Amino acid sequence: MDMSNEREKLEQRKRIYAILAGCFAGIINGLFGGGGGMIIVPILITLLKFSPKKAHATAILIILPLSIVSSLFYAYFGNLDTTVAIPVGIGVVVGGVVGAFLLSKLSNKWLVLVFSVVMAIAGGKMLFF
Repeated sequence: MDMSNEREKLEQRKRIYAILAGCFAGIINGLFGGGGGMIIVPILITLLKFSPKKAHATAILIILPLSIVSSLFYAYFGNLDTTVAIPVGIGVVVGGVVGAFLLSKLSNKWLVLVFSVVMAIAGGKMLFF
């Protein structure tokens, strides 16, 4: 088989995985009002073979429009409290800038470790508290 044909099939498979991952993250975000990053990051690392830093940076770019669209639907159906959403949104923007700066300072090893610990704590909190 031709090497360029094989490479093209691999790229096509990656695009399909990316579309499916995006759909899955969108459903999770729309259903629960967040959580796209904890779905997208592992998928980008394992299925699409992104480096951890590239996966997190890409997730940040994906999460913004996903969150905006989801929040518009929540607002349309009367399930958005703007007295909380606006201050939290400001905090998320500030935290996102700080987090992006910290992302550039962490090694991939530490980034994966910190992400894993945060996800484990969040999961434990959801299960037991």
